[in-house]
Amino acid sequence: MELWIPITIAAAFLQNVRSALQKHLKGRLGTTGATFVRFGYGFPFASAYVAVLHLGLGHPLPVANIPFALAGMAGGLAQIFATFLLVHLFSYRNFAVGTAYSKTEPVQAAIFGLVLLGESVTASAVLAIGIGVVGVIVISMARQPLSWRAVSASLVGRPALIGLASAALFGASATCYRAASLALGGPDFLMKAAFTLGFVTVFQTAVMALYMRKREPEQLAASLAHWRIAVWVGLVGVTASAGWFTAMTLQKVAYVRMLAQIELVFTFAASVLIFREAINRKEIIGCVLIVGSIVLLLVAR
Repeated sequence: MELWIPITIAAAFLQNVRSALQKHLKGRLGTTGATFVRFGYGFPFASAYVAVLHLGLGHPLPVANIPFALAGMAGGLAQIFATFLLVHLFSYRNFAVGTAYSKTEPVQAAIFGLVLLGESVTASAVLAIGIGVVGVIVISMARQPLSWRAVSASLVGRPALIGLASAALFGASATCYRAASLALGGPDFLMKAAFTLGFVTVFQTAVMALYMRKREPEQLAASLAHWRIAVWVGLVGVTASAGWFTAMTLQKVAYVRMLAQIELVFTFAASVLIFREAINRKEIIGCVLIVGSIVLLLVAR
């Protein structure tokens, strides 16, 4: 098994845990505060990860350059807005379905990868991504009667548009992160991914802290007040991000983000076991389609 596969699956699971914690915090902090804690409490762990690799394990530090910095900052900003939209989306649908709206990311990541990095995907991968998107659409319509009006509302309604925008920004950020990591050069994929993660999280923390201090100081104060939960969001979030950055350094963004659809399986489990939310047959069918698309990607890629 290629190394990027188990790394991606582990990152997907950890991301689901982080999203669950963020949803819990959103009731206390609001959208901006719940978005900030992912970065503000994550950068110390990201910095510690770089330090362990360098000082503890002897990995040399890469030399930053302008393409690295520009790609990292662009990805960081895109991820901030994407996370804000995803957290806001929780207000519209239940945890499982709300997250599903953002799962068109692999299609958009493939497009960004082609445009920005010149990375194409195989025909079988395109088919797998298409099946996965169908699964997402089935899930998005699972709570509505199957009529043309319901289908149209599901595809163009406010939650769907927010989810699609979030997916586009996540796809753009993932592609930028791969570009930043590859711009560092050298064979040490672990340190390239860790160094990129450390740079991005520090940048994101600075941007959000400055914004919140000026526009939403009460949210910044609340983020600090709820540090006992927020610190876990930071730890789990940066561990998941380390997995994403490493996997995307090793493999094309479209493939990594397609495999990441397995997060929906974990999302449904969280919905049932943690949030006690009921899921119906249509949502299960959508989940099966997504799992099938993942299997096709790994077998026929």
